[in-house]
Amino acid sequence: MTSFTRDFHHPYEPYAIQQELMTAVYDCIAEGKVGIFESPTGTGKSLSLICSTLTWLREEQERAADPAVDLDGHDGEPTWLGEQARRQRTEKLVQHRLDLESRLDKIRDNEARQKRMYEGSEPAAKRAKGSLDSRHMEVEDEHQFVLDDYESDSEARESASANQTPGPFSAATLHLMQKLGGPSTLATPNTDIELTDDLKVFFCSRTHSQLTQFISELRRVHLPPAPWADRERGSSFNGVQQRNVVKHLPLGSRKNLCINPQVLNAGNAVAINERCLDLQQPSTPQDKKCTFLPNKDNEVLVNDFRDHALAKIRDVEDLGILGKHLRICPYYSARATIKPSEIVTLPYQLLLMKSAREALGISLKDHVVVIDEAHNLMDAISSMYSIAVTQSQLNRCQAQLRAYLQKFRKRLQGKNRVYVTQTVRLIDSISECLEKTMSATRNNEIQVSVSDLMGGKGVDQINLYKLVRYLGQSKLARKVDSYIDFALQKGANGGSDSHGGTTPVLTHVQGFLQSLMNPAAEGRFFAERDESKAVTLKYMLLDPTFHFKEVVDDARAVVLAGGTMSPMGDYARHLFSYVPPERMKTWSCGHIIPEDNLFVRCVGQSSDGMELDFSFAKRESMPMIDALGNCLLHMAATIPDGLVVFFPSYAYLTYVLTQWQTLTGNSITTRTRLEKLKPIFQESKVASHVEDVLQQYSKAINDGRGGILLSVVGGKLSEGINFSDKLGRGVAVVGLPFPNIHTAQWKAKLEYIERTIVDRGGSSMEGKAAGREFYENACMRAVNQSIGRAIRHQKDFASILLLDRRYSTPRIGDKLPSWIKQALPLANTAPAFLETVRGLRNFFQAKP
Repeated sequence: MTSFTRDFHHPYEPYAIQQELMTAVYDCIAEGKVGIFESPTGTGKSLSLICSTLTWLREEQERAADPAVDLDGHDGEPTWLGEQARRQRTEKLVQHRLDLESRLDKIRDNEARQKRMYEGSEPAAKRAKGSLDSRHMEVEDEHQFVLDDYESDSEARESASANQTPGPFSAATLHLMQKLGGPSTLATPNTDIELTDDLKVFFCSRTHSQLTQFISELRRVHLPPAPWADRERGSSFNGVQQRNVVKHLPLGSRKNLCINPQVLNAGNAVAINERCLDLQQPSTPQDKKCTFLPNKDNEVLVNDFRDHALAKIRDVEDLGILGKHLRICPYYSARATIKPSEIVTLPYQLLLMKSAREALGISLKDHVVVIDEAHNLMDAISSMYSIAVTQSQLNRCQAQLRAYLQKFRKRLQGKNRVYVTQTVRLIDSISECLEKTMSATRNNEIQVSVSDLMGGKGVDQINLYKLVRYLGQSKLARKVDSYIDFALQKGANGGSDSHGGTTPVLTHVQGFLQSLMNPAAEGRFFAERDESKAVTLKYMLLDPTFHFKEVVDDARAVVLAGGTMSPMGDYARHLFSYVPPERMKTWSCGHIIPEDNLFVRCVGQSSDGMELDFSFAKRESMPMIDALGNCLLHMAATIPDGLVVFFPSYAYLTYVLTQWQTLTGNSITTRTRLEKLKPIFQESKVASHVEDVLQQYSKAINDGRGGILLSVVGGKLSEGINFSDKLGRGVAVVGLPFPNIHTAQWKAKLEYIERTIVDRGGSSMEGKAAGREFYENACMRAVNQSIGRAIRHQKDFASILLLDRRYSTPRIGDKLPSWIKQALPLANTAPAFLETVRGLRNFFQAKP
């Protein structure tokens, strides 16, 4: 009896592990589960995710289009009445979708005849009269800096609730996006179609560049048409059209999609958001507003944008070109395109932050969520909800607010005066607490409590929720910032240096104030002092569970995928602790390369028999550093082309290089001996220098000189960089990159984990064991991500050497990815070093 093999419409003949991955992802979605999938980089993971999710989507659409299928379940109705109701609902739904498909077909036909329709010179948007930059506009008087009247809480309670805006979005912006996404404005009977929130897949990754690569893979897939499209076209549906039937929408930030050059000139993303929102304020003169903003008069352009965006698979840059051609804002117009889309691609922040989802009108209810590159998902969520403010920023904020209050105190009415005064008082309290705390301790890092931060005179009387709401609605930060610039330009003492176009400091401090309202259990505050004695106050989210739970609760199924998801236990314990075990699914596979294309060893001894132990207490000893140098000398002499060596930290890499440049018992330094074998290149802490180092390293290898690239686990070169073929014939990891467990932040994290286990009924010993496990897993996730850089395609081959005796212990070795463990000797013991060198030599001699 032959087993059933589903056709996933893969553009190539899939490998066995690709077929297994597609089947596992399909089953996960069909069963409504939360899945964690590990497929090494180079195994075609992206294509497998696309084919499996969209195959399920097409089959589900077919089921939904069948009038015999009861999706609602009307118990007690006569059979004939239920069938008639289902048939009517289905026919109406299909007709709406046919209308859209018909319009998309016309656009596809037109673009097929005129491939270069949107290429070449683009019509320039009409420039608004005068400057759009409110910071440099001509000021006739100071009245524009006075706050608008703010109603009392009792009178404005209903209004405030209706107009409260999550994150940085104004009420006007949210109202506009709601209009663009809803049928009330887009469903005019004579001119447009009614939009429904069609079943879709939300695909999320860390960066726009990774999403661009995903979109390139999406273009390769030839899916069958949707059932309603096929029903309309019948046999006349041709192969060319079949390649473009997936309705895809890429979402991005204003910085990615804005087409107004004077808004883009604001610089960073926060300043661009501020400038855009400034132009939407009712107080902004009509001739200074953005001419690209959607409104009732240009609604037809929004509909045209939607249809053209869905007619073919585009990336974010394509949407920008489309917006310029139609002279309509792509950032806001894309909102009208979400509902009829079948797959939406977006970066982490737009999916994981609730305020961003609400602002963009994204509903995850009963849709599928796929998160790629999810190995650092927990860290990403924690980072998004963590924030820091420096003592310098607090001081500037204090000076600016006092200058503003001194100037406009008599013109501030009612609640405005109360809330501005409260803001000054609260920031004074935080600043004073920070100064006292750091003055009273020699430690460079210490935990502080919310009660200490809010211990200033009269601060206990402040309703923090109302104050933060006021700051968001009153736009106090913009008023203060504009006045300070105005005062400086007029020669007044504004208490601040001119900053021309940067984010208002009060805006940043305002974001920090919101963290004071977070539940005490899920985060902590820390005061830090750096090498320059500058002091910073940080809020760190300890538990990402709650912030991701809403995604899991709403979505039909959630898929986390990555090349190095091991160790996987942390996800179940610290991200999905509320998910029943039967709803969880984990899957990991080997690599697509032949077994003899990968050489992996744990190296526990040097060439002279010294035990390699790069723990913190031993790694700076000269014998250990000399032993490391001797190991790399043998490796560089045996491994051809490129050798990438990952160190546990920048500080240790610098220390080792310093020692290697010092003469010991030999007449030649270790570094010189290494450079006689291959030129040495070192990763820089400066992100802008990374590309230069990579180019120099690649050139040396292409010139036949080979190269040694000294990198850092968790650095720029450990993620997103492919060391394929000659660039990475050897990858070595020196020691285990454990984070500093003695920092206040790591102490708080481990204490939180221990307390959580105890609160769930576990013992104190079990809590400590869970903390230790989490600590080790954080280290090994970073290691696994680094060594995953070596193999990038089926014909690639490389060696991976783990330089530390601890890699041979079951506790550490078991946390390696399955494809690495499969390549280790069965006993996973550290062989004698010279035996490892002989194995390396034989491995490469057998290669072409």
